[in-house]
Amino acid sequence: MTTLAPPTAASLPRRRAERALRRIAGAVGRTALIVIPVFFLATVITFALGAASGLSPAASLSGDEATPERIAAINAELGLDQPVVVQYLTWMSRLLAGDLGTSWYNGFPVSELITERLAVTASIAGVALGIALVAGVGLGLLAVVFHGRLLDRTITAFTTAISTLPPFVVSIGLIVVLSVWLRLLPSSGYVPFAEDPVLWFRLILMPAIALSLDPAAELARQLRTGLVHVLEQNYIVGARVRGLSPARILWVHALRNGAGPATAILGMKIPTLLGGAVVTETIFSMPGFGMLAADSALRGDVPVVQGTLVVAVVLVLAFSLLVNIVLEGLQPAGRREARSE
Repeated sequence: MTTLAPPTAASLPRRRAERALRRIAGAVGRTALIVIPVFFLATVITFALGAASGLSPAASLSGDEATPERIAAINAELGLDQPVVVQYLTWMSRLLAGDLGTSWYNGFPVSELITERLAVTASIAGVALGIALVAGVGLGLLAVVFHGRLLDRTITAFTTAISTLPPFVVSIGLIVVLSVWLRLLPSSGYVPFAEDPVLWFRLILMPAIALSLDPAAELARQLRTGLVHVLEQNYIVGARVRGLSPARILWVHALRNGAGPATAILGMKIPTLLGGAVVTETIFSMPGFGMLAADSALRGDVPVVQGTLVVAVVLVLAFSLLVNIVLEGLQPAGRREARSE
């Protein structure tokens, strides 16, 4: 009878890496089973909205020669005379090939318009996310360290208050204080980072702050709640009994297991950043992704509206996938206990 040799110290890291890869692969697979159907459902809804509008560029493209025959010829050229199902399948095949169509308003490729404008929104959302992470994690950790004390109650009250402020109210307040009264920051416009990094940062700082308050508040509250719960667990009590320092217990043992709710809520706030960009970009006159979608909707530029909606859906689903992968790496012990019950 043969017996298996116990794992050597050299093989343990490899086995841990293999288990981690299997967990991540499982998370990707489970998320894909949700993301793919949601994506196709979103494309159906997006295309249906455009089809239901009944808009056509034929009249504007014909100009003074807008005869019924000319309009019918343009509709036939664009495929708008086909059944809706055929139009959707044609649009979907082009979409999967990376072709988002052509703008009815200016004739530019939709993908180029979105790429140009998305850089502006990505700048604002990226800085807003960075501010939310720093402020949210910092406030959450402070509330945990001073749990039950005045600072904890103050942080909880503060984060509850700022989470109720709409981005447009914060934006107007920032303009009044920082631009009109103190004259510290410009109130509108946009400059690419490569052209002037300092001016780029000064221009996007206020809209980024306006978008960051709600994610920062939610992140701080969820992190505090998660850590307070974890710090009451038996293995944390055992770590204290073994004489581990409070800092090591918090950063090494508690934070990994308690950051799950905060990570999940952060993923849910990504759509909020994209949606809030429409408002903040309008207030600060920034030519971003949100303004492109709003202006195109007002002009009836259906291909651009459809393209912006599809890109927004893809971004949200991609961040959901990323969050699920991060969550898979957190709380391994808690998941094993839940599965064994």
